[in-house]
Amino acid sequence: MTDALDLADRYVALWNEPDAERRRKAISDLWTEDAVHILQPPVEVLQAAAALNIGATFQTRGHRELEARVARAYDQFVAPGEFTFRRRDNVARLGDVVKFSLDMMPTGGGDPAGSGLEFLVVAADGRIRLDYQFIEP
Repeated sequence: MTDALDLADRYVALWNEPDAERRRKAISDLWTEDAVHILQPPVEVLQAAAALNIGATFQTRGHRELEARVARAYDQFVAPGEFTFRRRDNVARLGDVVKFSLDMMPTGGGDPAGSGLEFLVVAADGRIRLDYQFIEP
């Protein structure tokens, strides 16, 4: 369990990290070179896709795309000083899968502005090879 907790803590810390070089290093340490991050799109996107009879999935592949994804989330939510990401106390590991929830917390306090379920498939070297992120109400 300690490895799963450590992985979850490092994962969440990455999304709050202000320094681009430290984020780059953390991405290299956390994910395999060919890792895939798959994000469940917001409800509006899913509804628009359904109206067109198509599926909608947001996906990044590899370290460079992950760097852009994390930087965009940081710039949008954390850098303005409005939110910070926090892990919940529900980390669990089963075989090569680690799951936990995280919340986007207003820096001024209060209820989460958003939540997500992380479902990580870990490679033999302990790094993430598949990262499924589900947005939760």
